[in-house]
Amino acid sequence: MSAKAEIGWKGRTPEGERREVYAHHVSGRWLFYVRSRRFEQWQPLADPPLEDWLELLDAVERRVQRRLLRPEEPARVRQSIRERYPDADV
Repeated sequence: MSAKAEIGWKGRTPEGERREVYAHHVSGRWLFYVRSRRFEQWQPLADPPLEDWLELLDAVERRVQRRLLRPEEPARVRQSIRERYPDADV
């Protein structure tokens, strides 16, 4: 697993609980994982909310600028967002 294929961030749930999320690029798809504490096991996140997809898109765009990801990757992430959230403005 290369560092380029994994992107993580921290945030809070709507209830205010702390959580960590990371997305892993595998075979052309992004898989999301979540945990609430540092030493807990990562749990697969089957249906990530729009906020997580937007965090991923932002991180992917920044990595493309630094030439860590291919230039076509942001378009692929946007397409995935549109498929899952047709009303989202991306």
